[in-house]
Amino acid sequence: MGMKTKIALGAVVGIAVIGALSANAGDGDGDAKSDNRTSASAGEKTGGASGAKPAEDKADDKAEEKASQAEQFKAFVQKNGTPKEKDAVSHVTKVQGADEQNDILDAADVYTDFTGGIMGEGTGPAKLLASAFADWKDSENGLVTIYDADGELLGNGQF
Repeated sequence: MGMKTKIALGAVVGIAVIGALSANAGDGDGDAKSDNRTSASAGEKTGGASGAKPAEDKADDKAEEKASQAEQFKAFVQKNGTPKEKDAVSHVTKVQGADEQNDILDAADVYTDFTGGIMGEGTGPAKLLASAFADWKDSENGLVTIYDADGELLGNGQF
């Protein structure tokens, strides 16, 4: 099989798996529209005595939630990354799929301004970005994919 055929076959299998997982993600009977999850206790909702945070931590959390996924990722790498990771993350333009995870099949996409596809200049930094993403987010079964400015695959990694 050719490389393009393998990629196309992998994409079809991936879409089928995602479809099957999303079909099974319902609440079971399909009739009830109510939320069956248990709610947090009053202490957890209000940050009771056991989980109280200082005011500045709460402000940082709210500011972090308002920032885009790309801004959150860049801020994390700027704070915790190596110099090469910091340089690579400066090329990130967009991050998708990092906000909601279910540990079954988590997929995130990181878009950059690199050019040239898999044979271009962005292949090395893409590996650094995948590694930094794995440091930022944790999943039982996650896959992060790095793309160039034209949407071509640069690399991927598990997180």
